[in-house]
Amino acid sequence: MRYQNTYAQLDTRLYNEQLPNPLDNPRVGHFNIQVAEQLGWTEDTDLMTRWVEILGGQYVPAEFQPLSMAYAGHQFGQWAGQLGDGRGLLMAQVLDKNNQLQDMHLKGAGLTPYSRMGDGRAVLRSTIREYLCGHALTQLGIASSNALGFVVSDTKVRRERIEAGAALMRVADSHIRFGHIEWIASFAPDLLGEFTDYMIDTYYPECRDSDKPVLAFLQAVVERTARMIADWQLIGFAHGVMNTDNLSITGSTLDFGPFGFMERFNPAWINNHSDHSGRYAYQNQPAIGHWNLNIWLPHFMRLDGVTRETLADCLAPYEATFMQHYQQGLCRKLGLPHQRESLSLAFEWLTLLEDNLLDYTNSFRALLGLIAPDEHHYEQQLLATLTAELNPEAQQVWQAWSIRYLAQVKQVSITQAIEDMQASNPIYVLRNSMAQRVIVAAEQGQFEELNRVFELLASPYTLHDSAIDLDTLPPAPHAPQMPISCSS
Repeated sequence: MRYQNTYAQLDTRLYNEQLPNPLDNPRVGHFNIQVAEQLGWTEDTDLMTRWVEILGGQYVPAEFQPLSMAYAGHQFGQWAGQLGDGRGLLMAQVLDKNNQLQDMHLKGAGLTPYSRMGDGRAVLRSTIREYLCGHALTQLGIASSNALGFVVSDTKVRRERIEAGAALMRVADSHIRFGHIEWIASFAPDLLGEFTDYMIDTYYPECRDSDKPVLAFLQAVVERTARMIADWQLIGFAHGVMNTDNLSITGSTLDFGPFGFMERFNPAWINNHSDHSGRYAYQNQPAIGHWNLNIWLPHFMRLDGVTRETLADCLAPYEATFMQHYQQGLCRKLGLPHQRESLSLAFEWLTLLEDNLLDYTNSFRALLGLIAPDEHHYEQQLLATLTAELNPEAQQVWQAWSIRYLAQVKQVSITQAIEDMQASNPIYVLRNSMAQRVIVAAEQGQFEELNRVFELLASPYTLHDSAIDLDTLPPAPHAPQMPISCSS
């Protein structure tokens, strides 16, 4: 691998250098060969033969420079002070096959100075959920961290019960969060200029060509964040904990806790059992992204040339960027051009889904069975299931909508419409029930189901022979949802 441990060269107040605390008897959980090849990991015999020891914290290659990062943040809208890597270490940074810098971060590595009241460990269920979710989002084409692999161990960890400790090597284009700037502003304001230069030079070098590089950088972060959240909304993904310390400066999904993929469509869906006010409900994510940026940006006013007015200009494109990306994507999901008539149909369609609690993923995919039934037998079956759930009044709404929709589709290239719909509407997402079946089996030492689901999510837009009905089966309407916590 081509190591480039630039973060370790920054001011030492920003991190604590330390080794991981080894797990007891680490064993293979799963290894992502695609990520390994992208990093260049597969070209190093030592890394390949000792990857379980590395992820288990028992062996640290000489080129690694493990450290825990200091950062702060707002959690559920309240200032939480210093936070930091409480159970993870940035082990190394490398240039991947595309010459893009990638962080390798070991989650579950033990206590750090930032652990607060925690134990520095991760359990198998949360590790599996993060491992599969990073994989799922990446394969869905959404900017996200992914993972090299994970291990399970004999280390005992107490959460709601005693569980097996695990560790995951998360790979992300950056682990710098909004909370890093919040920490600097509160605890080391003299580092703001140097750290801002580092962020620009490392992650946004194109902004150096601007007359005002800092402002160009800030606007780029705003726009990337807006596009990421639009992608979440389009696929039905809810992050669950959009605190400022959980949002990356690169607009890539980071920190999977109580996340979920929408099943029965309910915009007010709350997937975090600790979110009693619904702050991080699915429908609130765009507004929360704006709120977090509005908290983050003013810290840069300490820099020359940055004023409240110029920051307002940086934030201003957020809503337009989000709406354009979301609306274009929504029209693509229907196979229609981005225009007023298409949007009207799209929002009526979402209302139909919401009023009847129809499955979000299946319903969009089912539309292929409406516009091209002879070519899409699976989607025809989905459509039959969908319409069977409608009461007589909803049937009339559906019939009227489908007539208008088909008329609109006939005005465009049917071939292009099908191509857009197939590429925008997955067959498989990581449903909570799917993840839970993997976890139950893995806790009994059986990883065959994890292997099957991993392969399913590797190409989510294509039918798989290994799929079972449960992979696409939503919960019953009005069924209580599975409670998801940060440890699950």
